[in-house]
Amino acid sequence: MGMRRTLIDVTPLRSSPAFRRLWIGQTLSGFGSQMTLVAVMFQVWQMTKSTTWTGAVGLAQAIPLVVLGLFAGSLVDRVDPRTFYLLTTGGQALCSLLLALQGFLGRVPAAGVLGLVALQSCFGAGGGPASRVFLSHLLPEHRLAAGLALRRIAFQGSMLLGPVLSGLLVGGLGAGACYLIDALTFVAALHGASGLPRMSPRDRPARSGLRGVLDGLAFLGRTPVIRGALLTDLATTVLSMPVSLFPLVNTERFGGDPRTLGLFLTAVAVGGVAASLFSGTFTRSPRPGLVMLGGSAAWGASLTLFGLSSDPWAGLLFLVAAGAADTVSVVSRSTVVQTHTPPGLLGRVGAVEQIVGQAGPDVGNLRGGLVADATSGTAALVSGGLLCLAAVAAVGTATPGLRGPASPQGVPNGRTGTHADTASPEQTP
Repeated sequence: MGMRRTLIDVTPLRSSPAFRRLWIGQTLSGFGSQMTLVAVMFQVWQMTKSTTWTGAVGLAQAIPLVVLGLFAGSLVDRVDPRTFYLLTTGGQALCSLLLALQGFLGRVPAAGVLGLVALQSCFGAGGGPASRVFLSHLLPEHRLAAGLALRRIAFQGSMLLGPVLSGLLVGGLGAGACYLIDALTFVAALHGASGLPRMSPRDRPARSGLRGVLDGLAFLGRTPVIRGALLTDLATTVLSMPVSLFPLVNTERFGGDPRTLGLFLTAVAVGGVAASLFSGTFTRSPRPGLVMLGGSAAWGASLTLFGLSSDPWAGLLFLVAAGAADTVSVVSRSTVVQTHTPPGLLGRVGAVEQIVGQAGPDVGNLRGGLVADATSGTAALVSGGLLCLAAVAAVGTATPGLRGPASPQGVPNGRTGTHADTASPEQTP
């Protein structure tokens, strides 16, 4: 019994057919997205030989999320999120096809590749908040952490396999093959979401446009626990994200072989999968905020050691530790956000969480590239890890609620009732 409680809880996959279909579709789509990430980074690096340009890949993804994300989240709270998700996912698939076309033709400059990445991110700015709303419709509150852990292991599993295959395909068939596979995997995501029940907006409809966005921001302003959780995530991403430095580190430690470039993301994924497999050790914790702080601090420490490591294979082990810490932090953060957000605000808060969770790393990759160009890869990695540790300590000290139980007395968790584990998700309003 004790061992079962340490392993990942797969009950959501058994009890909710709709969640199971969605999870399978998004897992396959995530696999293709990771292949595209490596292909874009390698293609831009080959064109420019500049870490600033590889960091700009992240900027191309971040700007649409920041500009459009909050308005998309407000719209999600006013419409059927399933329909909205299907439309935006279809747009992402089209962008992958365009990336594949330019990859095979090889005549598009680096700026054009970044333009397609930015266009795809525009659609992702809407699909992400819609996807975050699904869990509250499909799972009861006490299964949310388990559902989030399952989504995380799917993401980490795609990181584990996607970059390795991407490195092999880029070296053999070129970047276009990776983009084409990504486009095909979006079909699985569309199939998984098409079977979801209609999801009418809960409570009263959200106000439209800027007023709805301001309502969401006002909620964040008066909810220190969620604000602290998102600030902690910013500390671990904007200050210490290492992905844009991987091509440089790969050149320094492995001679620039494209087959070893994928190993860096794979190492992070190995740690993430391991943490997810034993996620029962932290998803059942009554203090997810405290777990999140610990995971974020471990991320910063691991990246500091990765930067200081002179042995390339020992460095990969530190990335494994960073991946495990990242999974603990992300699952715990999402649990805090989900359990403290009223249903009528999940789209807008989910949009902010997406901006922090996706644009934060993109901005962090740009920061890392700029610092590395001005100093060195080691300086960028070590300084980022140390800044991360300092910021996590500051947020944890300033936000006592993060160190308390998930739903402390006097702080409503915003959830209005739960579904039975055995209820059919098709009957969820």
